[in-house]
Amino acid sequence: MVAHPFTPSRRLVLASLAASLSACSSVGSAEPGGPVTSLAPTSPAPATAQAAPVVPSAEPPGAPPPQAFRTWLEAFRAEALRAGIRRETVERSLSGLAPIQRVIELDRAQPERTQTFEQYITRVINDVRINRARDLRRQHDGVLRQVAQRFGVPPRFVIALWGLESDFGRITGNFPIIAALATLAWEGRRAQLFRSELLEALRVVDSGAITAEAWRGSWAGASGQSQFMPSSYRRFAVDFNGDGRADIWSNEADVFASIANYLGRSGWNARQTWGHAVSLSQPIPQDRTGIDIRRPVGEWLRNGVRFTGAAGDPALEASLVRPGGVGGRAWLVYGNYRVVMQWNRSTFFATSVGLLADHIEAA
Repeated sequence: MVAHPFTPSRRLVLASLAASLSACSSVGSAEPGGPVTSLAPTSPAPATAQAAPVVPSAEPPGAPPPQAFRTWLEAFRAEALRAGIRRETVERSLSGLAPIQRVIELDRAQPERTQTFEQYITRVINDVRINRARDLRRQHDGVLRQVAQRFGVPPRFVIALWGLESDFGRITGNFPIIAALATLAWEGRRAQLFRSELLEALRVVDSGAITAEAWRGSWAGASGQSQFMPSSYRRFAVDFNGDGRADIWSNEADVFASIANYLGRSGWNARQTWGHAVSLSQPIPQDRTGIDIRRPVGEWLRNGVRFTGAAGDPALEASLVRPGGVGGRAWLVYGNYRVVMQWNRSTFFATSVGLLADHIEAA
């Protein structure tokens, strides 16, 4: 999901679920602890696994009474109309809505445990996913080259994000988007955020891109093979095949172009990669590492950082990241890594995108 509205540890639980099933444009929060969704996005990240249809249900114990939701919904309905959304769209999309208990439970849930970076990377980057990514890169070579020419983003990064967000379109979620967003906008801890996303969702429906009835996705509102939030869809979704609809749900060309458009407009540099693996010949305190500490590669080299394979330009600005903490694997990462973190504010996720992209290129 593109910088999705998950807390880091909560996103990690969802990432683990999707990875085990397969083995996923912008609000997010920084970690430590693991991935966010989608955001970027972007926890933003594997999407919620497919499940039986979710039916809006009565409020869970401790939630405000049903009348409170109906009162809230009427006020939101008036707001949507004032925002210029057609009455027909508002009435059809909001008619009969009730809070979804499971969405409230997921938003309130605290994970029982977290994963280490090495556990996470083992789950999300495995031989099955690498081989599938390489096959799909070859299968879609023509359109991916066209997308790269237009947006300046190499195919391997588009495929890597596609694979990690939705397992190449296989896992996209089955919660009704309008009802899920309405639930979170009414009850959730980030009500204003989701109220804004709900308005954006109604604008998407109003544009004819998808119907409210057909729109399904994650419990936090991300949808499609790129796992975009409604606001990200409106900003970044692309109708690449020219059929009049930016279809991130079922059209791979539009999915690839939308992912590349997000990265391109977020500052992607086509002349750079994401990062290089390094080792440390002398200890570097953890508080001198991280995405916010930027120094020329040459300065890192003078302070005991050594490339273990390919080397970066000594003049290039880089950050030293150790997603697993002190003693864990390390990388010098560049501006494109920061772009991926706009999609999903997690070093776990951003590093996994880079590593999967490298595996694709090595085919």
